[in-house]
Amino acid sequence: MAETLKRSGLGALGVGSRVNLERPMAVGGRLGGHIVQGHVDGTGTVLDRTPSEHWELVRVGLPAHLARYVVEKGSITVDGVSLTVVEVGDDWFTVSLIPTTLDLTTLGIKKSGDPVNLEVDVIAKYVERLLGPNAGENVK
Repeated sequence: MAETLKRSGLGALGVGSRVNLERPMAVGGRLGGHIVQGHVDGTGTVLDRTPSEHWELVRVGLPAHLARYVVEKGSITVDGVSLTVVEVGDDWFTVSLIPTTLDLTTLGIKKSGDPVNLEVDVIAKYVERLLGPNAGENVK
């Protein structure tokens, strides 16, 4: 679809490229994590990676129109993987990836400069919409 190609990095992939596919929660299932829909709101860029013994911290740049939806300890989906935000800057955020995530998803092979698909918090988008066009003016 044109919408998918416009908002995601899928158009740049070739035959044999790895992608993450995750099944949605079944209706009536226990909600034990983040609320994500599987949509792509835009793309970000891997800025840098900081490995450690038990996890890896990844900093991702994001476009201004998505930055307002990203908060510390909130959720964000990066390349289809729902993650908790560790830290937030004006135009970037960090996530911490455990070895299982690094091994079983494409996030383990992304390098600095690589694009990633982003899905921001849907509840934040609804709240903004319900509060109206001036909702963010008094929020810093």
